[in-house]
Amino acid sequence: MLVLGIESSCDETGVALYDTELGLLAHQLHTQIAMHSEYGGVVPELASRDHIRRVLPLTTACLTEAQRQLSDIDAIAYTAGPGLAGALLVGASVANAMAFALNKPTIAVHHLEGHLLSPCLADPAPQFPFVALLVSGGHTQLMAVHGVGHYELLGETVDDAAGEAFDKSAKLLGLGYPGGPALSKLADTGDATRFTLPRPMLHSGSLDMSFSGLKTAVLNLVTQQSKEAPLDDATRADICAAFQEAIVEVLVKKSLAALKQTGMQRLVIAGGVGANRQLRAALNDAAKKRKLEVFYPPMALCTDNGAMIAYAGAQRLKFQQSAGSFAIQPRWDLASLERT
Repeated sequence: MLVLGIESSCDETGVALYDTELGLLAHQLHTQIAMHSEYGGVVPELASRDHIRRVLPLTTACLTEAQRQLSDIDAIAYTAGPGLAGALLVGASVANAMAFALNKPTIAVHHLEGHLLSPCLADPAPQFPFVALLVSGGHTQLMAVHGVGHYELLGETVDDAAGEAFDKSAKLLGLGYPGGPALSKLADTGDATRFTLPRPMLHSGSLDMSFSGLKTAVLNLVTQQSKEAPLDDATRADICAAFQEAIVEVLVKKSLAALKQTGMQRLVIAGGVGANRQLRAALNDAAKKRKLEVFYPPMALCTDNGAMIAYAGAQRLKFQQSAGSFAIQPRWDLASLERT
C-alpha cells in the first residue's frame, strides 16, 4: 500500500509517501521559520495561509521524487490534531478533497502518535513494547507503548513542556525565534558549572515533570546578572549551558525511572527536543551503563514532518478498513486513541 501523508498542524508543511513494502519513498518539508521570526512567534493566520500555498506543490514534488503518479496512492493520511485549528483544516481539506477525487480512504492521524512512531522509520527500528519519551512542542510525556494505538500515560509535565521552557528561556536571553535550537547551540560553548539551576520534581517519586520553575529561575538569574551591565556573550552561554543541563538531567532520570517501573528494556525518544545532542549523549551513556536499548528518529524527522504521518497512517490502515471522516481536533488526548 502506498500512503500519502500530510502534516500541517503548526508552522511546517510536510508531505511524504510511504510504501508498506518499500518503506519511505519521498518526503518534502517547508518550514515557516523565516516568516514567523519577524513576529517573534507563530502567527496562526499566516501559518494557515502559507500551508495553502505549499501543500500541493510539495505533493507534486514528492510524487516526482518517488517516481509515482497520483493514481498510485492507496490512501491519504493527514494530521487531524492536536494543533492550530486553521492550519489543521488546510491539511484535512486537501486530504479529503484529494481522497474524494481518487475514491481512496483517508486516515485521520494524531500528531503525537506520528512523533511517537517516527523512530520506527530509523534503522534499526524499535520493537514493541517500549517506553517513549515524547518531547514535542507543547508536550512532554512518558508513555508505555504496547503497540500501535495502545498507549499508557506514565507521566507528563504539570506545567510548561520542555520545548516551551527552551523557547521561553531563549526569549529571556534575547535569542529570538525559534529559541530552542538557538539556546542549544549557544549552550555548547558555555560552562554549565558556573551557575546552578533547579531540577524541578526530580525527586518527587512520580514520573511527572515541571519546567515552569526552571524558566522562572532563568528569569531571576538574567535579572541578577544584568543589574550592573547587559549580559555579555560568555554569561549568556553559561546560563544556556546550565539550563540545558538541568533539563537533560530531569528527562534522563525520569526516563530511567519509567523503564524501571515498567520493567521494559527499550526507550524511544520522539519529538523536536529529541534532536538535542546533549540529551542524546546522556541517554546513550545511561543506556550503555545499564545495558538498555535507546532509539531515536532520523535527525531530519525529529521536527514536524509528513513522513511520520504517512507511516502512522499506514500502520493504522493495516488494521482498520473504514476511512477517517473530515474532522479535526485541535485538542486531542493521545491516551484516548483506540487500540488497533
